[in-house]
Amino acid sequence: MGVYLSTPKTDKASADGENDRVRFGLSSMQGWRTTMEDAHAALPDLDDCTSFFGVYDGHGGKAVSKFCAKHLHKQVLINDANSSGDLPASVHKAFLRMDEMMKGQRGWRELTELGEKGNKISGMLEGIIWSPKGGDSDHLGDGWETEEGPNSNFPGPTSGSTACVAVIRNDQLIVANAGDSRCVISRKGQAFNLSTDHKPDLEGEKERILSAGGFVVAGRVNGSLNLSRAIGDMELKQNEVLPAERQIVTAEPELKTVKLSEDDEFIVLACDGIWDCMTSQEVVDFVHKHLNTEDNLSDVCEKLLNRCVAPTSGGEGCDNMTVIIVQFKKPLSSAATTSTEQPAATAEEMRPKI
Repeated sequence: MGVYLSTPKTDKASADGENDRVRFGLSSMQGWRTTMEDAHAALPDLDDCTSFFGVYDGHGGKAVSKFCAKHLHKQVLINDANSSGDLPASVHKAFLRMDEMMKGQRGWRELTELGEKGNKISGMLEGIIWSPKGGDSDHLGDGWETEEGPNSNFPGPTSGSTACVAVIRNDQLIVANAGDSRCVISRKGQAFNLSTDHKPDLEGEKERILSAGGFVVAGRVNGSLNLSRAIGDMELKQNEVLPAERQIVTAEPELKTVKLSEDDEFIVLACDGIWDCMTSQEVVDFVHKHLNTEDNLSDVCEKLLNRCVAPTSGGEGCDNMTVIIVQFKKPLSSAATTSTEQPAATAEEMRPKI
């Protein structure tokens, strides 16, 4: 944090894809940071009727964001199969499950393999020496086999990651967010935020932090972390008398469920490297403008990254940047409504964001 290169790395990792329901483009760029800690997942065909997109903004290293990009969507499917189709509940459970999976020997090994290059070999060697217990999956029955080894008591990573995901099934859009990445929907050209930036000074967040024994100073949890929800950061989740949802920092996602209509054009998921530089409405306007001139959505994403990167180091525009644009291909005729089954955008929250 706060350490910059002499010149930014502006080469980009980009991709496009589509099916009969959506088309997407994405791009990510390291920028001025000395390391790239963002990760993402884009699966238009998570199953026959479900698409999954997620951005993960790591801090303290890249291992947790990459772990989430590898495993979170898989847990959504596993939970969904065991929950009679309650997709919002499956997504909620998948977020909290990430923290559990990163503990112990298995968690340590996978994080080590996903982390910095110097640690990958040792992680791979331990994977050979300390193989999973034969057929001994954990109590959730989700196929995550535990392992025995010298790191069996590993409490989980001190690094962490935000997670902002969008799951689309038929005409239902579920957005789940923990941290300060953001999802925005364009509805008739107007931007509506479908997630909240979880900052320590927010009233509800600060109340939980203080109740769990933490404190907020200069906008940071315990003087260090500048967001109040994240996957990982296990040193801030050590209150043994409180559930995961009430820890100083929690991985519990805030959920919003929206029924899509013909008015809904696209969503934008991005890490805070984008939102620090542009408002939600500015991003939506930018995408609309370039949709008319670019064949691929990834080209629009790349132009957005170029728009946000700072000309000199320091301040806004110097963070890692990742953005995914998902365009809805088959508008629905029903009016846009929000589900009452899960916390959804209120009338106040669904006002255009400018």
